[in-house]
Amino acid sequence: MKFGIDRLLAEPDLRKPLEGKRVALVAHPASVTADLTHSLDALIAAGVNVTSAFGPQHGLKGDKQDNMVETADETDPVYGIPVFSLYGEVRRPTGQMMSSADVFLFDLQDLGCRIYTFVTTLLYLLEEAARHGKTVWVLDRPNPAGRPVEGTKLQEGYESFVGAAAMPMRHGLTMGEMGHWFIRHFNLDVDYRVITMHHWLPEGPGLGWPTDRIWINPSPNAASLNMARAYAGTVMIEGATLSEGRGTTRPLEVLFGAPDVDAKAVLTEMERVAPEWLSGCALRECWFEPTFHKHAGELCNALMIHAEGGFYDHAAFRPWRLQALAFKAIRILYPEYPIWRGTDFKYEYTEGHLAIDVINGGPGLREWVDDRSSSPGDLDDAASADEAAWREDVADLLLY
Repeated sequence: MKFGIDRLLAEPDLRKPLEGKRVALVAHPASVTADLTHSLDALIAAGVNVTSAFGPQHGLKGDKQDNMVETADETDPVYGIPVFSLYGEVRRPTGQMMSSADVFLFDLQDLGCRIYTFVTTLLYLLEEAARHGKTVWVLDRPNPAGRPVEGTKLQEGYESFVGAAAMPMRHGLTMGEMGHWFIRHFNLDVDYRVITMHHWLPEGPGLGWPTDRIWINPSPNAASLNMARAYAGTVMIEGATLSEGRGTTRPLEVLFGAPDVDAKAVLTEMERVAPEWLSGCALRECWFEPTFHKHAGELCNALMIHAEGGFYDHAAFRPWRLQALAFKAIRILYPEYPIWRGTDFKYEYTEGHLAIDVINGGPGLREWVDDRSSSPGDLDDAASADEAAWREDVADLLLY
């Protein structure tokens, strides 16, 4: 199969509209061709007039380890072009940045999750392109989590850099498809094109991620396909006092880690409360001591997720529900446990909302966890309605 960048390089007719144009590239470390050449190098070698580059959160180089660590603008030392940061002084490209090119090539590998900030970066680019009369092409890449949709939709008033619009946590789209949805949803008048993939089969071998392509971290803590599959659930731990495994070699592949929580007891409680929500993966007790971040230097008991190998069932695995269930089990076993980070932690620079509510796009999941009388069916009913509505909304936008 071929990703969008590979097709653009291999098919001269696709590149022809770029002749005589100034071209910008939005990229990160996973923006590579099939032979692992970075897209910036490959495009310039192919004769494309690249006049600027843009780096999203974690930077063009992907060197910023933690969340909320900003990247400065710089000049590329090889090509002498400006490299603008879209996670520094600004999140939205300025007029000066937009004036650096005529066509903007967006070539970011995504994880298929609303909170992964590259989704919002695409929206901001489209909005500014519409405002400044610029063209945007998405060089499409696979959604490694595949087509499954999961989670409640973001509620009005909870928009943020980790919540661009009213979509569920796990959206099931490629970035090319998401661009079409943004244009329709926000009624944008923008010159937009998707360089589609050849032969991406969302339900084929790899179930989202093709087996003939290696995995390269699109951000420092997206270290494996297992993480990409689990992320729509485990990312919610960023709004909790529990560790998501940052400071270890397997971040965001655990349901929680803490020095004062009994992982085996939590798993037993999860199996009692909603055993069907544990389907599609294996859960394994483990221990780790983070070298930095939450609980640094403390021995943490944890549950590791294995949505991989023979344990993985693509249709049955529901990470958002699985993570919600882990929170619920902890709340039942430890009624006074301070699960949630407070309002003093301004997640992605937001004001007035708890981090867990910013992440989940509303208070519903937190309220369900904290309500001793709530049942799995209550959360499932709310999510199922939103999931069905989303599938219907995007059905005509699917390109594969």
